[in-house]
Amino acid sequence: MNVLIVDDDALICKSLALTLAKEPDMQVAGTATDGAQAVEMCEKNPPDLILMDIRMPKVDGIQATRLLKKRFPHIRVVMLTTFQDKPNIEMALKAGAEGYLLKTDRITDIAAKLRVLAQGTAVMDSEVLKTLTSPQITSLEPLTPREKDVLALVTQGFTNREIAEHLFLSEGTVRNVLSVIMDKLNVKNRTQLSLAVTGKNSKSEL
Repeated sequence: MNVLIVDDDALICKSLALTLAKEPDMQVAGTATDGAQAVEMCEKNPPDLILMDIRMPKVDGIQATRLLKKRFPHIRVVMLTTFQDKPNIEMALKAGAEGYLLKTDRITDIAAKLRVLAQGTAVMDSEVLKTLTSPQITSLEPLTPREKDVLALVTQGFTNREIAEHLFLSEGTVRNVLSVIMDKLNVKNRTQLSLAVTGKNSKSEL
């Protein structure tokens, strides 16, 4: 499997290239620093798969994916990025990407997921899946000022004890307020609540 690595960070490109080249069933076709260069390289020597960053100069990863899938629909594109917000994920998938992985993954895990992709199965980081499936809160209007205060601290990663100390409440009161918030916003747990508001995980505690 020939893999093209596209990222404007030279160190990331080098690290990925060195590690993936050690895999017996993978060859690094080259590296590109932006989407425009990736398109040019594919026109000369199309790889089997592309690891594509999102934020890059000139032509970003989503634009490049859209262009590449039109010209080379057989090339599989996997986004490899630090961004796990829902808009970027949805735009990448709509552009034609078959996978969405995070740079926090170990490179050996990334290699394993690329093998799965090569067999025809889309690949997605578990945190990305959480972002995609989490409920989206469009309005906080149903909440009281006190409930909004508690929610704000939840999204900053505060534990129940820290929220209680910060707002001069008991932990029992904080738990009750959180239950009311989750009921009003139609989410099932604290993790969903934090994801729905910020797209990020907070400390896990109910």
